[in-house]
This record gives sequence, C-alpha cells and structure tokens, in this order.
Amino acid sequence: QVQLVESGGGLVQAGGSLRLSCATSGGILSRYPRAWFRQAPGKKREFVAAIAWSGTNTYGTDSLKGRFTISVDSAKNTVYLQMVGVKPEDTAVYYCAADPDYWTLQSTPKYWGQGTQVTVSS
Repeated sequence: QVQLVESGGGLVQAGGSLRLSCATSGGILSRYPRAWFRQAPGKKREFVAAIAWSGTNTYGTDSLKGRFTISVDSAKNTVYLQMVGVKPEDTAVYYCAADPDYWTLQSTPKYWGQGTQVTVSS
C-alpha cells in the first residue's frame, strides 16, 4: 500500500523555523507531483504549495511564497516545506498530497497523508 508520510511538525515560537518532510513508501506514487495543504481549526483546508519533479513550483499566495519554500530531493523521493518567520496564524495540520496531474494536485489531489501538526506560539 502506497503512502505519504509527513514528519517534522511540532511546537515552534513565532518568528522561528520549521521544516516538514513528505516521504513515500515507493511505487508509482513516488513519481507524482506533490503538494502541501494546511487546515487550521474551524477553517477550510488551504493549498500551500506544489512542486513537480522538474522543479516547477506553485504557491497558494504571495505571502506564503515569501516565507515558505517547497523543494524536492529526488534521490530520497522526499518533498520538503521549509517554513521561516512563522506566525501564530500558521498553526494548522499540514498535509502532504499527491496526484498525477499537476493542476488537479492544487485543488483536489487523489492521495493524502495523515497530516502533521504545526503549532506556533506567540
């Protein structure tokens, strides 16, 4: 069974940094583009960023692009989300997602991880 496994979440102070990782168990899923979404309490799930194995990337908003960076390590089949200058409003469960189509990936991806909690204290 193919899986997306997130790691790297935790508690961080405002202004700090955190790096999330998304690894796969292998198989065809490891070749699909991947994305990060997040869902804060009481809010809808929000698209954060997506990346294709070519390096093409897309960010949900310009404000996220300035603080978050999505990257890929092809050798490890792992996608990262580097977060710097985090704010309390970044508190959410962060999900890794995958889909064979890069554009569908940004809205309704087929595959999801279990999520990792990020909590930013003020």
